[in-house]
Formats: sequence, C-alpha cells, structure tokens
Amino acid sequence: MRTLTKLFLGSVLLLNGAMTMAHSDGAYEHSDFFKGMDKNDKAAIMMVHFGTTFDDTRALTIDRINEKVQKKFQNIPVKEAYTSRIIMRRLKDKGIDKPNPEQVLNELKDQGYTHVLVQGTNIMNGIENENLNKEIEKYSKNFKDIRVGNPLLTTPEDYKEVAEAIVKKIGPLKPNQGVVLVGHGTEHFGGSAYPMMDYVFAAEGHDNFVVGTVEGYPEFDDVVNKLKKQGIKDVILMPFMFVAGDHANNDIAGDWNEDLQKAGFTVSKVIIAGLGQNEDIQEIYTDHIDFMIHHKPVDMAAKKVHYSNEKD
Repeated sequence: MRTLTKLFLGSVLLLNGAMTMAHSDGAYEHSDFFKGMDKNDKAAIMMVHFGTTFDDTRALTIDRINEKVQKKFQNIPVKEAYTSRIIMRRLKDKGIDKPNPEQVLNELKDQGYTHVLVQGTNIMNGIENENLNKEIEKYSKNFKDIRVGNPLLTTPEDYKEVAEAIVKKIGPLKPNQGVVLVGHGTEHFGGSAYPMMDYVFAAEGHDNFVVGTVEGYPEFDDVVNKLKKQGIKDVILMPFMFVAGDHANNDIAGDWNEDLQKAGFTVSKVIIAGLGQNEDIQEIYTDHIDFMIHHKPVDMAAKKVHYSNEKD
C-alpha cells in the first residue's frame, strides 16, 4: 500500500508543482508526509465539516467533496467528521449518526493508523477552524504525523481562485446587474476574510460582485451603498457558505431578498446553492490537501532560537 501511495503522490506532486510553489513561502517548509513512513505504518485522511441537517445540500456538498477526495487519493482511506454537536444531535434523531473529530481520531488510533491528514471545509480561519486546530493538537503525540490543511480562504491565491470559480459559475451578467454573496459573519478577527474577498472581486475586475454577511461585516447597509455606487439595479443573490442550510433558506432567500427589494433593487434570481457545490471550489480544498502532503508549518519559536544563536 505504501509503495502505491508514494507512486501516486509522486504524480500528484508533478501535476501540482505550480500550486505548491505558489503557497510555499516563509510560513512553510518542504516536508514529505509519506517519506518517513515505515513498512507497517498506515495513513488516512479525515474530512471535517460543520455539517447540515438538509439532506439535499449535504449530498451535493459534503458527500460530494468526500467522494472527490477519495477518488483523488485512491490508496488512502477517507474518514468523515462533523463539528456541530447540535447538527449531529438532530441528525441522530433522524437515524443518521455522524462522529466528531475526536471520535474519528480515537478510532484511527485503535486501528493502528500512524499518519493522518486533516482537511476541514471551513471558509476561513475563524472560530470553527480555531476549535478544530485545538482538537487536533491534543492528538499530536498519538500519531507519528498529523497535519491540518488550510481553510478555503487562506492565501491571496485562494481568494483569486475563489473569485474566478464564482464568476465562472454565474456566467455573463446583464448591464446594471450584480451578484450579492452573503456569508455567515463572525465577531472573530478571521471575519476580515469577508471584506478581503469583496476587495479581491473588485481588484480582479468584478466590481459587480459584492460580499455581505448575516452576522458581521460587511453589513447589509454596506452592501446597499456599494450596489448604488456601482449603478446596480438588478441583483442575483446567493450564499457565501459551504452548504446552503438554514441561513441560506431563511436569512438570505427570505430576509435579504425582501430587504433588497425594499431598498429599491430587483432580485431577479436567488441561488440556493452552497460553495461546496462548485467543483472548482472543491478543487481548491483538494489542492490544500496536496499542499500539506508536501509541507508543514515552520516552527517559528525554533526559528527564533536559531536566529538568536547566529552570528552577524
């Protein structure tokens, strides 16, 4: 299994060399995840999702990306975990049992797995991603190597690729027509990803794509002001979330739709589809797995000690 895995990943490295170099700045160092594996070592991938109680969108987003990862990394078993305990409890009431990350990691440990790649489907480095990293850190001594991939929006290249994927999916717009993407929002400083995403759309020549949030910044009034400045009168409304669940169906298709019309805009289309349904977005997540297979974060504390002992 190890030989097949190494051969397969060798081809992945060649195919994704450009992506790897684009992300390998001073924060990361080259480190082959599989190079140090012994004959009896075992590797697994754990996909981690917030989750959803909506069966249709789960099949189109969470299940789809799990399948895509398994297809791309055929010789490595792919496990699944959810982080929302509320969603897990509601699903269990419906007869659907989803484990949390700790349960999956305990199972992998008991089954003799030594190397684990963890990839979440979080949009940004916010509260959910922080909590995931803390959960994984507790297991750092239980495996020979356990690595966590980056959220969707991490590097400038990620933002540009996400913008391109969304613009491509929407297709040509009519004169005075714009797209409003609504994210969940957060009080966490990671929420700066939303205005940066808005900025990148404009910087890439897509001023008619505007980003707002349900519970953060940019707020509804910020979105309205920008639409008016751009002379946009007709709006396509869609969620900027991995899955289209409660917020997409209630806050976006309901409240935002109604409020935009009250503000004088025509909402010609409401797209109830999560970012996870976009195959190009799915590909960005798999690229993040590729990256962590060949890199690990630089130990900045050790680096500072090294610098302090160097001679000028």
